Amino acid sequence: MSRIAVVGSGYMGGGIAQVAAIAGHEVVITDATPEIARANLDRINAEAEAFEAQGLFPDGAAAAVRHGISAADDVESAVVGADLVEEAVPERLELKRGTLARISRANPDAVIGSNTSTIALGDLAPPVENPHRFLGVHFSNPAPFIPGVEIIPHDGTSEGAIATAEVFVRSVGKLPARVRDVTGFVLNRLQYALFHEATQLVEEGVASVADIDTIVRSTFGFRMPFFGPFAIADMAGLDVYAFCYASLQQGLPDRFPTPAMLSERIAAGQLGTKSGGGFRAIDAARTDELIAYRNRAYVLMARLLEELGPSPFDDPR
Repeated sequence: MSRIAVVGSGYMGGGIAQVAAIAGHEVVITDATPEIARANLDRINAEAEAFEAQGLFPDGAAAAVRHGISAADDVESAVVGADLVEEAVPERLELKRGTLARISRANPDAVIGSNTSTIALGDLAPPVENPHRFLGVHFSNPAPFIPGVEIIPHDGTSEGAIATAEVFVRSVGKLPARVRDVTGFVLNRLQYALFHEATQLVEEGVASVADIDTIVRSTFGFRMPFFGPFAIADMAGLDVYAFCYASLQQGLPDRFPTPAMLSERIAAGQLGTKSGGGFRAIDAARTDELIAYRNRAYVLMARLLEELGPSPFDDPR
């Protein structure tokens, strides 16, 4: 890939364009009007200069953005000749469908990704010509700084299109993860499940909004830059998780049933890292290495947070 088109040049589309240009791709952006696209290009360039000055972008990144991104007057002229097109217009079904139809008519060969965060790809695919090349490529906000990207094929997406999207995502320094086309995908299913439980705790008077934020970011959230929920469960011990589920069920029987896949692993003697495997397999000989990595990661995270100081949400000034 060498030429990338981004249709929708707001903060999400602009961030995607920035990382693509920094990675060496030729990028063309467009928007609802030529004036919006040019104004957003000015903002994208100014942001890149500020990010480089702040040490958030590497040296030379602002020049790469300035020379690597251009603005087109319309969708058709933006996507002609593109190897990959990323649709990043607002999250409205009919707007996205109309935009995707225009993209696919103007470029019959490019892989087309949608940055949708909630709309099923199967609902977006019908107006796309040659829909085997269409899939979700879901960056998170702010796109320049969040490393994970959901790769979401619909039922008709080809393996070639998936591979192309993954190559692109890796080329811009991000981590692709494949996800089935289901409501909410993975990111938002988990994010909103946590938020829902947090609101319930506030409504029940268990803790304040500020105290719940403190608990999340300083306990299990503190681990999550390094380990996902399955790895964390393995390190804690799946039998320990089963005991905790049993306790939760005493007061909240309907909200916390023990997951079947947890019970199945325990019954098979798979208790996590202490037994050499649970949800994530690991050689028992590497357990000490894992623990050392974990401990060093947590200490370095604590030092980073101390260096950064409290966020404006938590600063008492």
